[in-house]
Amino acid sequence: MSATQAQARPERRRSKEIFEKAEKVLVGGVNSPVRAFRSVGGDPLIIEKGSGQYLYDADGNQLLDYVCSWGAMLLGHAHPSVGAAIGEQARRGTSFGVTTELELQLATLITKAVPFIEKVRFVSSGTEATMSAVRLARGVTKRDFIIKFEGCYHGHADSFLSQAGSGLATLGIAECPGVPQALAALTLNVPYNNLEAVEKVFDEHKDKIAAVIVEPIAANMGVVLPKEGFLRGLRDLTRKNGALLIIDEVITGFRLHNGAAQTFLGVEGDLTTMGKIIGGGVPVAAYGGSAELMNNVAPLGPVYQAGTLAGNPLAMSAGIATLNEIAKPGFYDGINAHAKKLVHGLRNALAGAGIPAQVNSIGSLSTIFFTTDPVTNYDDAKLSDTKLYARYFREMLNRGIFLAPSQFEAAFVSASHTAADIDRTISTAQEVLKSIAVQPLA
Repeated sequence: MSATQAQARPERRRSKEIFEKAEKVLVGGVNSPVRAFRSVGGDPLIIEKGSGQYLYDADGNQLLDYVCSWGAMLLGHAHPSVGAAIGEQARRGTSFGVTTELELQLATLITKAVPFIEKVRFVSSGTEATMSAVRLARGVTKRDFIIKFEGCYHGHADSFLSQAGSGLATLGIAECPGVPQALAALTLNVPYNNLEAVEKVFDEHKDKIAAVIVEPIAANMGVVLPKEGFLRGLRDLTRKNGALLIIDEVITGFRLHNGAAQTFLGVEGDLTTMGKIIGGGVPVAAYGGSAELMNNVAPLGPVYQAGTLAGNPLAMSAGIATLNEIAKPGFYDGINAHAKKLVHGLRNALAGAGIPAQVNSIGSLSTIFFTTDPVTNYDDAKLSDTKLYARYFREMLNRGIFLAPSQFEAAFVSASHTAADIDRTISTAQEVLKSIAVQPLA
């Protein structure tokens, strides 16, 4: 589908029928809230298959995909090496409940790429990884409070659902019922990129803070980059106050290069969480750090954490295949070049249409914020025109380009995207933005 084709919404009759049936047995018809498209309008997608840079819905419509399973599909969909690894392992068995050599192999690839992580523990989701890292920090420090940043999302564990970014922001939820007030009070929220606020909280809660948890590059209020010195300042403040620094790389791990964003940004956390890319699209995450610190986790230490499907052989096989692919020389060069061209083109398209917006980006992830001023924290992000984003999303989707169904998320470029895909996306965005400028929202 070219950018010049009709703007009429593609036929999705079968998708609509499936979703209506799903609503009767699934909460909201979905298993993760943003998939319901509540903030952008229109009928939710029902996807049947993926291949490379494309998704295909239940009606056979092809979509150029920049969601990439929320960043997990760095290689693109149904990559031959990953599919082959999963298929081979499936024939051997899908779950054993005991250790396999695959766990050693994936852990070795991670620790080799990120040398300051000496030991890891695999879990099945990013939420499990961050929740377990916080528990470990509390257990080691014998303290209860944690500091997190407004707009940063670290999963749906109780400790994190306060001013938590993306999912809650998308649905307009300020506070989450079901989170005990006594537990919520142990999470201290401060603005992202504000070291002075962090220092003040440490002073107000002397010797009570177990850890600071942070996204090294925020990607759950949309992409927001750390200011110069912000992460190093957090490193200094946590050491000064006897707290741990937990760096949440569920999104950024292996996204910018073959390793952690921390290396790219010149900082090292005490604990690191990873997910998405390390599983190649199969549910897996991990948390890790120094051997001394990780040895406090059961069975070596008293901090308990377990999981029946942790280290699942299918997930390990997919992760090994993925990390072997991205370790090949020059792997990131093409991705980053395409992403840079896309961002440049989008900025020009916005300027050409006379629509004020910010395009925040680093490497292969980016976000368009429909706001006049730079976005450096959650308060800035919330000034974005979400209705305008919703219209942009729908118009792009009608032309066969799938972006995140939320203003407060990132767009991802994968290794499967081509130069022609980028050109098509830019020309389509130019068409859409010009049409929006001619017919603005009422």
